Amino acid sequence: MTRLSAADASFFHLENTATPMYVGSLAILRRPRNGLSYETLLATVEQRLPQIPRYRQKVREVTLGLARPVWVDDPDFDITYHVRRSALPSPGSDAQLHDLIARLGSRPLDRSRPLWEMYLIEGLARNRLALYTKSHQALVNGMSAVEIGHVIADRTAKPPEFGEDIWIPAREPTDRQLVLGAIGEWLTRPAEQFGALRSAVTDIASNAGRLAQVGYRVVDVARTVARGTAPSSPLNKTVSRNRRFTVASGRLDDYRLVRNRYDCDVNDVVLAVIAGALRNWLLSRGEPVTATSTIRAMAPMSVYPDADLETAGPGQAVSEVTPFLIDLPVGEGNPVVRLSQIAHATETASTLRSRVDARTIVTLSGFAPPTLHAMGIRVATTFPPRQFNLLITNVPGAQKQMYIAGAKLLESYAVPPLLHNQALAIGVTSYNGMVYYGINADREAMSDVEEMPVLLRESLEELLDAAR
Repeated sequence: MTRLSAADASFFHLENTATPMYVGSLAILRRPRNGLSYETLLATVEQRLPQIPRYRQKVREVTLGLARPVWVDDPDFDITYHVRRSALPSPGSDAQLHDLIARLGSRPLDRSRPLWEMYLIEGLARNRLALYTKSHQALVNGMSAVEIGHVIADRTAKPPEFGEDIWIPAREPTDRQLVLGAIGEWLTRPAEQFGALRSAVTDIASNAGRLAQVGYRVVDVARTVARGTAPSSPLNKTVSRNRRFTVASGRLDDYRLVRNRYDCDVNDVVLAVIAGALRNWLLSRGEPVTATSTIRAMAPMSVYPDADLETAGPGQAVSEVTPFLIDLPVGEGNPVVRLSQIAHATETASTLRSRVDARTIVTLSGFAPPTLHAMGIRVATTFPPRQFNLLITNVPGAQKQMYIAGAKLLESYAVPPLLHNQALAIGVTSYNGMVYYGINADREAMSDVEEMPVLLRESLEELLDAAR
């Protein structure tokens, strides 16, 4: 039995039916010659569960809220409840797949069970399969628990051998035991219990024995508040329970070409492409756009202290995710000037290196982006949603072929959650020479989200034309 950290508890309690606090990922797989059966996937997941023991635990709340909830082994753990299968009417289109992801993503997780689900989706056209996973934000802290998509990916088509897993769940505590444990902690560690009641923003949090420095967090919050509230935007509406999901992709070499031409980072190019797409989206809706118009994004940055962002892969580095607020210059009509303004802003911010409770280890063999996206979301939720208009997570993945249960991983998309009163969230993943955008939106506030892939492509083309 382990008590949830202050941050994990806040994620657990902040969730509501309109904004489920999960981190999702969508993997597109090539169907192997012999197929990928549900039973094979089930066996693969079962073999990896010892690496992520929290995926067999559930949350138990303490009576009267006397203490934070606890993680306990689920004595009735049933992997077939969590790993499910679905199918599109063959030959299923990408649009049908995206509609299914939007529906699955809008459903809250069952709080009486371990807080994750995985769907094997069959029937996709062109001999492909899809694998959709979602894990509660409280579940993935980057240290004691990584995202399940992180550990089921392999570097070769033949999965490594795993020893036999003999798991015997610990006896589940009774309500009385939970209350007595909470009272005992109040008596023996009263200061800690008072601290647990403070805001997760100003609390001193710990990951695997590492204390985050509260001074950094206070400075981060003060800096954010000093920036004021985000500009008024049609992206900030009351969020409904329903979603729309779509994707976009592009060649990483195109982003590198622009980077080399203008001496900036690939991350700068990604943000400039998104800024251009948002500008044209606003104009298409007849929204007022002036020369000084901006959209403020929370764009957490994945930092590899000892490796190149583009080449870092599993087993190479320790990553830290840092918060970063940037005003995207959507009022600027010149794409090169937009890129220059963004590059200047990120260059200035890169010297700050402020840390929040977002350290994550990627030395574990596997596919790190799902975990890093989760850490970016954790960073964003420590800041008031009114301080930014949308969330953009951008993380590097392995630049070589990966496999899941023997099937080639063709494409990898993040499915980021929507935050309070924010109608759009974008997750960007670079993998195997490509850049993949996962675009999640509120169905009612952003009914035209299907335009975003075209707008992103046009925005990139503007930069490429200027760079050539």
